Amino acid sequence: MTPQKLSSVAIASQMLKKPEKTNTSLGSIPEVREVVEGVIADIRARGDVAVREYSVKFDNHGPESFRLDATQLAEIIARVPTQVIEDIEFVQKQVRFMAEKQLETLTDFEVETMPGVFLGQKQVPINAAGVYIPGGKYPLLASAHMTIITAKVAGVARVAACTPLIQGEVPDATIAAMAMAGADEIYLLGGIQAVAAMAIGTETIAKVDMLAGPGNAFVAEAKRQLFGEVGIDLFAGPTEVLIVADDSADPFIVAVDLLSQAEHGPDSPAVLITTSAALGSAVMAHIDTILIDMPTRDFAGPAWRDWGAVHIVENMDDAFALADQYAFEHVQILTREPREALVKMTNYGALFLGEGTCVSYGDKVIGTNHVLPTRGAARYTGGLWVGKYMRTVTYQEITNTESSAFFGELCGRAARVERFEGHARSGDVRAAKYRGGSLPWSEHTFDSVAGDAS
Repeated sequence: MTPQKLSSVAIASQMLKKPEKTNTSLGSIPEVREVVEGVIADIRARGDVAVREYSVKFDNHGPESFRLDATQLAEIIARVPTQVIEDIEFVQKQVRFMAEKQLETLTDFEVETMPGVFLGQKQVPINAAGVYIPGGKYPLLASAHMTIITAKVAGVARVAACTPLIQGEVPDATIAAMAMAGADEIYLLGGIQAVAAMAIGTETIAKVDMLAGPGNAFVAEAKRQLFGEVGIDLFAGPTEVLIVADDSADPFIVAVDLLSQAEHGPDSPAVLITTSAALGSAVMAHIDTILIDMPTRDFAGPAWRDWGAVHIVENMDDAFALADQYAFEHVQILTREPREALVKMTNYGALFLGEGTCVSYGDKVIGTNHVLPTRGAARYTGGLWVGKYMRTVTYQEITNTESSAFFGELCGRAARVERFEGHARSGDVRAAKYRGGSLPWSEHTFDSVAGDAS
């Protein structure tokens, strides 16, 4: 991934480390797409029977009911250590506060633009959301906070949540987080079958209006294929981290922070852009040392080898410009003046400003949402927030007959320019009724000029 690949306007830089791989295609992987298509079609045709068969096939899990009842939830939560419960409560309080502050920015209004002409806007939450909490190697219980709490703060009446077994075991802490976040239905169900069941609906799982939450390549592809039939939060790819640093940064901390995100998976890019060649070299040396005994080196090592990059640029303006070309999910600013990035950068999922702030805080505990755009999508969208679960809708009302007649004549003229005669006639009849007059295209007459339309 070079600057020339990122943008038609290249930023001059020296690369101390180039990635081994440069395929940044947003398209589906053919083998994944084919599997997902087949599973979705089968669930669409056979419902619960197909869901159970795929759950047994992929996760060796086929209970009588995938939904956990109140007794089961109580037993699971009782198994979670007290400290874990207390930590979940604290983090969820942070996430809820952030979501509530976001909600305050979404306002309804009504204005009178002319006598008796009222235009308004309302914020209406979707009715039902389906959220997916990944399992796999890492039980991402933080995703429960981010997806479920945000939906409930938005006012979503029904939140159905799915998570899989992890190596055959019930993920107690994840289930507890889902329940504590306010999920209305919790299903011990994973993969394509979970996402498809929520989106399509089966005999036992009611259809939702929107899907949210991260997942592996199969889950992401299922969301892609189901988009349109239901809404989705965003198209998610591998986790990304980009650090912008000057010579004041601590190279050891930079190295640790890069690897903290590379451990998400072997295809997770970790990029450093710095004005200091000495810093870049030191960071690379630290990474080589840290990886030797890092427990997650099987993921972090290949991610750094194949997707890691270190750019040396002349000045901070070039650093910010190059970072904007990457448009990464997580952008960490380790410079003397980190808030400069708020003014000079525009393309990122989330900014992490200064040495006291790391991406891991955003992932796990600080309260901002960690469901963020990847693969350049930060150029046109932000991450998951309260507004994603809401629809901004409008309404209009005219109670003054003269105003309606005015718009009727205007609509007639405007619609006929576009050759929409039916539209024009809707305007004509109001102008004729409220001002008096005949209709050139009809013998219909109005008895008298009407009073207020109300």
